[in-house]
Amino acid sequence: MRWLLDSNVWVAAFAARGLCAELTFRAIELHEQGIIAVMVCPTVQEEVLRILAGKVGLPQESLTRVRALLARMTTVPEGRWSPPPGFPDPGDVPIMGAALEAGATALVTGDQALLALRAIDGLPVLSPREAFLRLRRLR
Repeated sequence: MRWLLDSNVWVAAFAARGLCAELTFRAIELHEQGIIAVMVCPTVQEEVLRILAGKVGLPQESLTRVRALLARMTTVPEGRWSPPPGFPDPGDVPIMGAALEAGATALVTGDQALLALRAIDGLPVLSPREAFLRLRRLR
């Protein structure tokens, strides 16, 4: 499995306890064991840090730890991708480009507009719950 986690999943994991935190920290554990690849792209990294600093108000010390943790993931460049007509959010184009270019096997997101698509150019779009259930099968 090669998953690109969207920024909303990372933010939820660092800002609160719950499903996204369980999913993200289990995925990180499996990534560090070489069982799966957790990928991030520059847009996701920037969004996560910006939201955690601004909206969530995470202190600088915590942001430094988040930055270090994100750096341990597989960083992938943003590829060129032309969205289909009606693609919900132009801001997600670089993220989709990165996932597709890097050969991700899924995009994990809480974004309802992306989840409604179910797949984009053959790339499955998974909710955090769907991703968590898949990780549970790896035990």
